[in-house]
Amino acid sequence: MAKFELKLPKMGESVAEATITSWLKNIGDTIDVDEAVFEIATDKVDSEVPSEVEGVLIEQLFEVDDVVQVGQTIAIIEISGENGGSTTATKSEPIKEVTPEPIAAAEVAKTVTAAKESTAPVASSGDRFYSPLVRNIAKQEAISQVELDGITGSGKDGRVTKNDILVHLDNRKLQPAPTKEVIQDTPKATPAPAKVVEHKKEAAPIVASGDDEIIEMTRMGKLVAHHMVQSVQTSAHVQSFIEADVTKIWNWRKKVKDDFYKREGENLTFTPIFMEAVAKALRDFPMMNISLQGDTIIKKKHINLGMAAALGNGNLIVPVIKDADQLNLVGMTKKVNDLAGRARDNKLKPDDIAGGTYTVTNVGTFGSIMGTPIINQPQVGILALGAIRKVPAVVETPEGDFIGIRYRMFLSHSYDHRVVNGALGGQFVKAVKDYLEAWDSNREI
Repeated sequence: MAKFELKLPKMGESVAEATITSWLKNIGDTIDVDEAVFEIATDKVDSEVPSEVEGVLIEQLFEVDDVVQVGQTIAIIEISGENGGSTTATKSEPIKEVTPEPIAAAEVAKTVTAAKESTAPVASSGDRFYSPLVRNIAKQEAISQVELDGITGSGKDGRVTKNDILVHLDNRKLQPAPTKEVIQDTPKATPAPAKVVEHKKEAAPIVASGDDEIIEMTRMGKLVAHHMVQSVQTSAHVQSFIEADVTKIWNWRKKVKDDFYKREGENLTFTPIFMEAVAKALRDFPMMNISLQGDTIIKKKHINLGMAAALGNGNLIVPVIKDADQLNLVGMTKKVNDLAGRARDNKLKPDDIAGGTYTVTNVGTFGSIMGTPIINQPQVGILALGAIRKVPAVVETPEGDFIGIRYRMFLSHSYDHRVVNGALGGQFVKAVKDYLEAWDSNREI
């Protein structure tokens, strides 16, 4: 019998890990191809992970609430046959023993000894289990075993999660440097390293009056909050605002929406119209369709528009319209409605929220006329669509100017000033405005 390693699939360039929320199959259960084995959650979407093969689940490598990295093996499935997805190891070649030179061996031994003396890796202790991710963060941030054991965990059975250790790190940065008492042993031929005793400052307790209600943030809420703060700390946010006259679009949609619904069975909203204009503007200004990784700019070949959508529980999710510039208005409408519907029903898949290159958010849905949205990392721009208002405005005609009732809206563009200067940011949002105002009132769909 062959064994198949079921790994955590890739879920987009900005998603590197996920939390296991439940196991849908137990050890010994039979699994069919494409049948869901466990559920995961990221800061963007909850999803089921299906099996790629048919077989029997023989091993679960992680428990509920464990945080796992993309590509890590989560479960082992026993399958029949010799080849079908088997991950059996290849036969190893005989290893020739190489005797190191005396001087080189002495240097290596000295280096290993020094490393052992200076580094004490953290590990699970007693009844406390630490996931590989938590241990890796602790190692990178020089968190000692004692300090790690002192962190209060919010996971199952008090387990320390990624968010717990990140919050601890944030609090530690705000605290004054701990007092250190150095206790040195009597000098010997080989002096022992100094013992450091750190006095940790306890986290401040939650203060609330008797009538207040204390509400614990949800797992997704904590992750979204962390990413929002991280984005503000990463990107130099700058905003440009412009007002667009969408009277032609308003009247055109009113004229064609009923026939469109009868023919296509889809509601024609303003969102796909705005998405079309944004996709055209990104094609005109490709340096808005980039991402920044360290000091390297990645110019994206595909225009994949993120469409921010609010969920019923107050959280936010951003499904992605792939190759948006290649869709006509009918295709764009169907895609927008499909993603929005599945977002509301919590049926989005990891691929639906992966690969976005630019994001659009409709703050006008809640009556806001403008906003200053936070960039969705690692993108460099996000456009907020304000509410469409009926207002008096100056209308320019060959016969002269006059005051008329027009439908107008504000476009609020946030962009990363590290790589997008004011000229590019302003030109881009003006291009969106120009496409909207130049709408063909006789357009057929």
